[in-house]
Amino acid sequence: MTVRPRERLLFEGADWDFATLQRIHDACEEIALGGLGLDVYPNQIEVITSEQMLDAYSSTGMPLFYRHWSFGKHFAHHETFYRRGMRDLAYEIVINSSPCISYLMEENTATMQTLVIAHAAFGHNHFFKNNYLFKLWTDAEGILDYLDFAKGYITRCEERYGETAVERTLDAAHALMSHGVHRYAGKTTIDLRQEEKREQERRAHEEQMFNDLWRTVPVGKAKKAGDIGLEKRRAALGLPQDNILYFLEKSAPRLQPWQREILRIVRHVAQYFHPQRQTKVMNEGTATFVHYQIMNRLHERGQISDGNFLEFLKSHANVVFQPNYDDRRFSGFNPYALGFAMMQDIERIVTKPTEEDRAWFPDIAGRGDAMGVLRDIWANYRDESFISQFLSPNLIRRLRLFHLYDDPEQTEGVLVSAIHNERGYLRIRRQLSREYDIGWTDPAIDIVDVDLAGDRRLLLQHIVMNGCYLQEGDTKLVLQHLADLWGYDVLLQEIDGSSTVAKEHTASPRKIVQ
Repeated sequence: MTVRPRERLLFEGADWDFATLQRIHDACEEIALGGLGLDVYPNQIEVITSEQMLDAYSSTGMPLFYRHWSFGKHFAHHETFYRRGMRDLAYEIVINSSPCISYLMEENTATMQTLVIAHAAFGHNHFFKNNYLFKLWTDAEGILDYLDFAKGYITRCEERYGETAVERTLDAAHALMSHGVHRYAGKTTIDLRQEEKREQERRAHEEQMFNDLWRTVPVGKAKKAGDIGLEKRRAALGLPQDNILYFLEKSAPRLQPWQREILRIVRHVAQYFHPQRQTKVMNEGTATFVHYQIMNRLHERGQISDGNFLEFLKSHANVVFQPNYDDRRFSGFNPYALGFAMMQDIERIVTKPTEEDRAWFPDIAGRGDAMGVLRDIWANYRDESFISQFLSPNLIRRLRLFHLYDDPEQTEGVLVSAIHNERGYLRIRRQLSREYDIGWTDPAIDIVDVDLAGDRRLLLQHIVMNGCYLQEGDTKLVLQHLADLWGYDVLLQEIDGSSTVAKEHTASPRKIVQ
């Protein structure tokens, strides 16, 4: 048996310089690509101050973002807590782009920079490049150029049309951002590099199509409803439509061309973040599993010292800490903790399965190639399907998971509806996966009709799921933004399980939006 000689330490103590970062990156890359078989975009490492990290925090993790007052509000909020020592900053921010940009905070120690590079530059990077949702919906090659275009375009709009008018349009678009994504495959893949080049041509074409559509609409009192058939007008407007920003961009009769372009920008940004909403557990679990593997192998090779390794373990333990349900720090499942636990459990099932594992996971139990199985899972699942397929009875017991049903009609406690038996494991897994299914958690709202022959009122319907109605106050505020963009009245109907209208919400446009 050949004993591998210990390699030279990558660094000593907490200090680092850019030459040290290069050595760290190269060592992590050797393990990630050669040892773990990862496939990543080229890496670009940027070192920023805590102030810049706060700024990036506040603009949804995109340092190249356009300006908006909400980002300043978030900055002030985060800065207050940070300066008082009540909240830590993230050690890194990573952008799904090619090259993949990882922002490291300059206050990090050398150990933390190693952890961040392993976590972001290789863990997140591999997930971004290979997961099917990111490949389907994001343009990693074009996002940086598009953000630069968007920032410049909105700045020019502020100079030409005034900051107040642009701010109102952005406010309304941001309020509808969660309803500005295509949720299903079949749409044309976004090519963000071409968006700026096509803007002028697209504007002229869309204005012509827009005029042809609305020129035929009666402007006086309503004619007979039968003058314009329901199916004909729905087809002309592409209804029903769940992407509300897309519909407004194409069909809102009173929007100016620059406003339509701003809606398009916000919609593309929302689409960029859409896969990240669906893969929070998997993405963070992958990156945490990768950094854990790399840091352990660096220590085994003698490239980081025992002291630096202990510093890493302390930080890693904090990252994957899961407070109990009765802990005042509890706010749901920690995606790092759940994701990392599931990745480790899958590794165990593949390499050291029990008879229970073989019965529950016959396709992967005992296969032996843990990284091969994990890479396949990372590429082909999202949180909901990942949990519903791979949360094992062993992990359910280890995490002490139960399913509790709290009926508001009952005053005598809660019902334990799933325990640790075969049926209970299935129910726990199904219920937990639903918490990560945006089709289950997000309100299903469609634009279903426009009264072209009458007052041009926009009709939307919300299909009530699991007895959950829209919150009255938020609904009123969001509908106001929608009415301002549409330019006419809007009506939102909430449809319950019996297909009857249970609630109605209305809003009329304010005259300030032109």
